[in-house]
Amino acid sequence: MSHLSDSWASRALRRFPGGSNGEFGVPPELLVVPERGSGARIWDTEGREFLDFTMAWGSALVGHAHPKVVEAATNAARDGLNFASMNRRSIELAERICSVSPCAERIRFVASGTEATLLCLRVAHAATGRPKVLRFEGAYHGQHAVGVAGMIHSRPTNLPACDTAGAGAPWTEQDVLVAPYNDLEGTTQILKAHASSLAAVIVEPLHRCLKPRPGFLEGLRELTQQHGIVLIFDEVVTGFRLAPGGAQEYYGVIPDLVAYGKALGGGFPIGAFAGRAEIMEVLEEKRLPGPRYVWSASTTGGNPVSCAAALATLDILLQPGVHAELHALGHRFRNGLQSVVQNAGEYAQILGDGPLGQVAFSATPVTDHVSWLASDRARGGRLMLELLARGIFLNPMGTKLYLSLDHSESVLARFMEAFAEALQASATPR
Repeated sequence: MSHLSDSWASRALRRFPGGSNGEFGVPPELLVVPERGSGARIWDTEGREFLDFTMAWGSALVGHAHPKVVEAATNAARDGLNFASMNRRSIELAERICSVSPCAERIRFVASGTEATLLCLRVAHAATGRPKVLRFEGAYHGQHAVGVAGMIHSRPTNLPACDTAGAGAPWTEQDVLVAPYNDLEGTTQILKAHASSLAAVIVEPLHRCLKPRPGFLEGLRELTQQHGIVLIFDEVVTGFRLAPGGAQEYYGVIPDLVAYGKALGGGFPIGAFAGRAEIMEVLEEKRLPGPRYVWSASTTGGNPVSCAAALATLDILLQPGVHAELHALGHRFRNGLQSVVQNAGEYAQILGDGPLGQVAFSATPVTDHVSWLASDRARGGRLMLELLARGIFLNPMGTKLYLSLDHSESVLARFMEAFAEALQASATPR
C-alpha cells in the first residue's frame, strides 16, 4: 500500500503537520487522501476504494453525497451562499430543531460543534455570574481550551484537578474541575464542594462510546437544579443520531442548554446551541454592555446552504422508523465485533450505543475513563492501522467507529472479514 512518490500523499506530508488535518496521523505508507465519497464508501486520489467507518467523524450519518442533501444545498447556493444574517432557511431550521429538541426554546447557529459548546459555556457563565466549569475526564467538547483540558492524559489525575495537557491554556488548571464519568457519588462530592463557584456542568450523555449508568444523568440533572448550575448536554455526536430528540429523548433527561453539530449538516459545516429562553436571553443585544450579556455572532453560522442541507438531512432522519433502523444496524455491528473477538479466543469489550461502536482490549468491563486507560490501547491502535491497510477508512485513534444509513449488510460483512484479519495481525507488534 506504499505510495511515497510525488503523490497527493507526499504533498500533504510536506505541508500538513504529521500529514493530516488532525487525528489522522498514520505512517506515511498508509496515508489516504480522499477524493470523493458515495454512501458508505470513499475513493482516494489514487482511485482506491475504502469502506468508510469514520463517515467524516459522524457528520455524514445519511451517507456521503446523499442526493437529497446535495440537491437542497445546490438549489440554495444559486440564491446566494451567505448573508451573515437571518434568512428563510435558518428560520425554518430553527423551528424544526426546536420542535424535536426537548430543551430548545431559543437557538443560535454557528459553524461547528466546537463553537456550539464554547457558546454554551459562555452563556452559562453570564447567566450565573460564576467562574468555574465542571467536565468529565476523557471527554472531548471541541477544540477550545475547556473542550480539550482533561481529555488526553494517559494516567488518572488527582480529581478534580484538571490536567491541561493538549489544551494550550494553563488557566484551565484554576477554572476547570474534572469529575469521574459514571460515578455519581464522586461527582456529587466534587460538585457540592464547589457549587457556589460552578456556572456549568458539561457532559457528553454518551461519553465517547461509554453508556451512562442508570441514574447517572438523572443524578446530574437533580444536582445541578439544586445548586442553580447550568447543565449542558454536548450532543454534537448524539444529536439526531440516537433519536429525533437526541440523547435528551433517548435517555429521558432534559438539560438547560444543548450543543449540536456533526450529523445535523449531513456533511456540511454547521453548529447550533439552544436552550431554555430565560438562559438564552443573555444573548439579546438589549443587554449590551451589561455584565450579564454574551456577545455572539457568526459570519457563516446559519448560512442558507448549510441550513438547506440540514433541513434535507432532517427530512431523512425524521422519517418514521429511521432511528429504529440505525439502532438495529448498531446492534448487528457490535454483535458482529463480539462474535469475531470470541471466535478468535480474545478478550475485548465492545462499546457503543445507537450506530456507534468501539473495541477496547480489556478482560474487565470498561465503564469510565480509568477503565479505558487500563485497556490495551496500543493493541487498539495497531488494530486500527491493520484495518486501514485492508481498505477500511477510519480514525486511527480508534475512539469511535461510525455507521451511516448506507452501511448495508454487505458492507458490514466485508468489514467483519477485514476485522478478523486485522485482529489476528495486530496481536503481535511489528
